Amino acid sequence: MAKAEAKKSKAREPFEIGGLSIPPGNRQTVDLPISLLYDHTPMTLTAHVVHGHRPGPRLFVCAAVHGDELNGVEIVRRLIRLSRLSHLHGTLVAVPIVNVYGFIANTRYLPDRRDLNRSFPGSAKGSLASQLAHVFMREVVGRCSHGIDLHTGAIHRTNFPQVRGDLSNPEAEDLAKAFSAPIILNAAFRDGSLRKSAMELGVPILVYEAGEALRLDEASIQVGLKGIVRVMQALGMLGTRPLKPNRVGPVVAASSYWVRAPEGGILRTALASGTSIAAGQILGGIADPYGSGEVEIAAQDAGVLIGKTNLPVVNQGDGLFHIARVLDADSAEKAVEQFRDEFDPSEDTDPLDLE
Repeated sequence: MAKAEAKKSKAREPFEIGGLSIPPGNRQTVDLPISLLYDHTPMTLTAHVVHGHRPGPRLFVCAAVHGDELNGVEIVRRLIRLSRLSHLHGTLVAVPIVNVYGFIANTRYLPDRRDLNRSFPGSAKGSLASQLAHVFMREVVGRCSHGIDLHTGAIHRTNFPQVRGDLSNPEAEDLAKAFSAPIILNAAFRDGSLRKSAMELGVPILVYEAGEALRLDEASIQVGLKGIVRVMQALGMLGTRPLKPNRVGPVVAASSYWVRAPEGGILRTALASGTSIAAGQILGGIADPYGSGEVEIAAQDAGVLIGKTNLPVVNQGDGLFHIARVLDADSAEKAVEQFRDEFDPSEDTDPLDLE
């Protein structure tokens, strides 16, 4: 009798979310009410919770904070289907679509035209964006110990796979290195962002950026899925066979800068994301449609091209090239080459190797 009582006292507590109680060793999809549309359709923030038998960290993984950023939705879908989650230590809270309004409408924003990632931590009595942010902070972030937020470039912009975080925080730096994306960017906090609001609650969070809005990119998806699994292993949440390590570690960029269009016109460039850039290098040119002249665009500092516009028609002031100032150019070039070798779409292999 005494042994049974002692065993019971050591049993893990259920995970509480949205008024529901999920026992250890169970998983459940939970709908968190947000609002009614004008036609009375209920809108919910939906989370899939995997609550392991064994104690451990509580990690949330979310996507589509911007409703048109789709790579993360597919990453989360694949993540929650992994058989190794049956051996989970801790709890995984997976939210594939945070901004359900934008997701349905294929837009970055909410119906009130607000950017959800400038609306955190939100308010129960604020705008629609503010109320959604408040629910997410209360029900997801506030119940977790760590987080990963999945993003892509904005519409008509491509981001090279990269992790962003506050590298002055040792735990965030360790998680960024564990994720093992080709580039780690030390990024300042932005007011109203999920990352800043989570850190203010003491929840270290990584942001993964890769690909373009309204598109699925297989290489970006695979890097993201592998990165999440590596982070979970680093946190002690998965005790199964580790993934094959990269030959070259991720490269740290202390800062980044945008090269903007000096005037409007038609942009010509042959640069691909991930290209190494030299200081003063000509990145492309802008010309008018009448052949009267062309303006060359040059890089300010050396680095790696981590983001670029996909539109040839540009206005004065448009962001054209996003360049990370890397600390080790040679290592950066090797990391990019490794990424391209590993995720070569012409190879008829399954590079995930996750099961």
